[in-house]
Formats: sequence, C-alpha cells, structure tokens
Amino acid sequence: MRMHTDQIDVTVETVAGILADQRPEWRHLPLRAVASHGTVNALFRLGDDIVLRFALQPSRSDEFRAELVTEQEHARRIAAHVPFEVPEPLALGDPSDAYPGPWTAYRWIPGEIAGPDTVDDFDALARDLAAFVRALHAIDSDGGQWSGSGRGGPLQPYDEDVRRVLADNTHLVDSERLERLWTRCLAAPHADADVWDHTDLMPGNLLVREGRLVAVIDLEGVRIGDPAVDLMPAWNLLPPQSRDVYRRELGLGKAAWVRGRAWAFIQAIFALPYYIDTNPVMAETARFTIDALLDESGV
Repeated sequence: MRMHTDQIDVTVETVAGILADQRPEWRHLPLRAVASHGTVNALFRLGDDIVLRFALQPSRSDEFRAELVTEQEHARRIAAHVPFEVPEPLALGDPSDAYPGPWTAYRWIPGEIAGPDTVDDFDALARDLAAFVRALHAIDSDGGQWSGSGRGGPLQPYDEDVRRVLADNTHLVDSERLERLWTRCLAAPHADADVWDHTDLMPGNLLVREGRLVAVIDLEGVRIGDPAVDLMPAWNLLPPQSRDVYRRELGLGKAAWVRGRAWAFIQAIFALPYYIDTNPVMAETARFTIDALLDESGV
C-alpha cells in the first residue's frame, strides 16, 4: 500500500537502467532493494559500499535538485565536527525518462536501527546521542537564523493544524489531554539562539552496532533553528530514566525542554493518522511518543 498519493514506485530494474546510462562504472555491482520504513526515499544497495536514494515524491524542479545539493553539502560540513558517522556523499544523479527527478548515492554505513531489540543500555545511547547533538549544535552558524521553512521556527503557526488533527482523531488519541499539553507547550518562551539542527532524530535515523550509536543518517532536514527540535528522541525512543540522562547531558533549560515536547508532539500527532494504515512502524513510533509525552506531562 502506498504511503503517499503521488508516490513513485521505483524498481530494481529501473535503477539498473539508470545506472547503465549515468554511472556505467557501477553497472557490474550487484544491486538490490533495501527494506525500509522510511517515508521519503526508496533505498537500493549497490555492492557492499554504496546506498542509492530515490525520492518517493521526486521533482524535476531546480528547487528539488538544490535541496539534494544542500543535503550533501551539509553532510560534508557536519562530518568534520561530530563524533559519529554521517552519510558520505558519492554522487548526484540526473532525472531521466525512467525516473522524473535527481537521485543520490552515499557510502553505505553498516548498523541496525536503534530500538528495544538492538539496544540494551539506553543510558549509554542517551549519552552517545547527546554527544552528537552537542557537537552539531556547536558548529558555527555564522549568525544564521531559521530560514522560514521546516522544523525549528516558532510553534504558533502549527496551532490551527494541530487542533484540527486532534479534533479529527478522537478515535485514535485522547484529544482532550493532548490539547491541554499542546496549550502548555505553546506558552514556552523561545529565548535560545538558533543552532545547526538535525531536526529528524527518529529511531530509524539512528544506527547502532552492539547497542552503541555509530551513525546518524538522513540529513535532508538539517538546518539552522531552535535547538529544542533535537530533543525529540527523549520521547520517541528513550525510556524515562534515559530521557533524564539525555536532558542532563544536553544541559538545555526548562523552556527548551517544553518546546522539545512540542516538536515531538507535532511529529507524532501528524504521523499517526497519516501512516496508521500504510506504515505500521511509523504509526507505532508515533503512539510511543504520544504515550511518553502524556506520561511525563501529567496533563
């Protein structure tokens, strides 16, 4: 079942044809699809060392290509400053008759998605993740501020849509309690300076080996904005004790913690109804997040 109404189905045969035309030096490498619960790209592993990313909702526009170029620039910038791996760009492909948009190639990073089945010590994971976030936030932003799009700006513009989704999904969530939580979050001041953020620290973007963090992937959301955005793993992944470890390690103040709740809330409350029938893993993460927010907040 498709996740998006305008989703493009990309097959191994399509990708093989594109590589033969655009990257003939890679045509001898074995190619296979990679199972993924991601919502943005279809993934294909090429040989042992390359992963190809084909957007599910591609575009031939200059703006879309610029976004992919920026993503690769961010990967190169971040890699020099953080203590864990991030994707290494290898190529940027062109649109074709077979696929209506550019595509990207990155170095494959071996690892497993962070979760209860792959992590035994969540306190250690919280410290690892905090080390990544501290390093990312410390990168010189050269006075940059939130650009006006994506996560990381003011919360108020989300208010109308959040309340609409809550009203429309009383069969899925405790909308009354969640609306009280949302109202509290909106009141939190935003006095922290904008920093470089990942903005999408979901479990599927955190790779572990032997239970320890080794890489943070999917950098398309990287931008300058509210540091509280990167608090989301406190609720979408970590148990309560490890949530406290993450908070102490990052050292952000009370207002930032409340805004972090808001960013986790926004992601989850829109994801749950959207993916409830098409992406069970994303829907379950949303449920986990909402339950964690309610348990902690006491509303």
